[in-house]
Amino acid sequence: MTFGLRLQGRIFCAVSLVLLLALLAGFKAEPGRELIAVGALVLLLGVPHGSLDVVVARRLLGLTGIRAWTVFSLRYVGLAALVVGLWWVAPTVFLSAFLGFSALHFGADPEAGVAWPTRALYGGAVIVLPALCHGAELQRLLGLVAGPASAAFVMPALRLLAAPWLCATVLACLLEARRSPLAATELAALAAVSTAAPPLVAFAVYFCAMHSPRHILRTLPSRQAADARRALAMALWPTVAVFIAAVGAGLLASEMPLETWVLQLGFVGLAALTLPHMALLERVRRASRPAPPGQ
Repeated sequence: MTFGLRLQGRIFCAVSLVLLLALLAGFKAEPGRELIAVGALVLLLGVPHGSLDVVVARRLLGLTGIRAWTVFSLRYVGLAALVVGLWWVAPTVFLSAFLGFSALHFGADPEAGVAWPTRALYGGAVIVLPALCHGAELQRLLGLVAGPASAAFVMPALRLLAAPWLCATVLACLLEARRSPLAATELAALAAVSTAAPPLVAFAVYFCAMHSPRHILRTLPSRQAADARRALAMALWPTVAVFIAAVGAGLLASEMPLETWVLQLGFVGLAALTLPHMALLERVRRASRPAPPGQ
């Protein structure tokens, strides 16, 4: 684990500790301001980290030329459009798949060497553990994203899993501490925030202080500053395009309640970008896999 990733992990743990202390002191944000702050943070930090997919495609898949980039872009946008279409026609299937794929994707955050059961617990923590102490609020938020019926379908499973998930996570922290105290502390911080904090706040802290910066640190070239600047310049255009699309969606949904609009734009947008993002990472993983002996 590089120095940058270790530092980022410690910052996440420190931010989590500050939040937990604030909650113990009785701090509670006004709901409207909390929603605006969370939406802005996720949009500002979430979109750029996804935009680095163009860097991954160029550097690891060797995409060059207009034709290759056109095919890549059409496939990427097409997968995103399929997710939005699924949300529109089958919201319960969308919500179930989104939560499952998100847990799988988040499980890639821990450092190399972390066992797969611990990764599974880590990936699902911010999704499952809020149901333990904030079940009603979590169901309300999921209902705003995908409809009350869809939220009512998934919540019994989340409530059933929450307590065993927390117990298994505590055990995983104790076992992981023997190998990597930092990895164990990161998992403990995530579990504590996901259990104690309101669901939106817990997600924002995790996504903005852990998932997004960790992906950026792993993606940006580390050899030369010039390489990093070129990578950031490449990621600028997808970021601008997504912001323009967000503004357009906002104008089309101007009569929708603010909370519903922000949640749907944020989480349906994240879901739409998560599928092609995961597909790209899987393609890169297969491309970088060593060929079998004799080939």
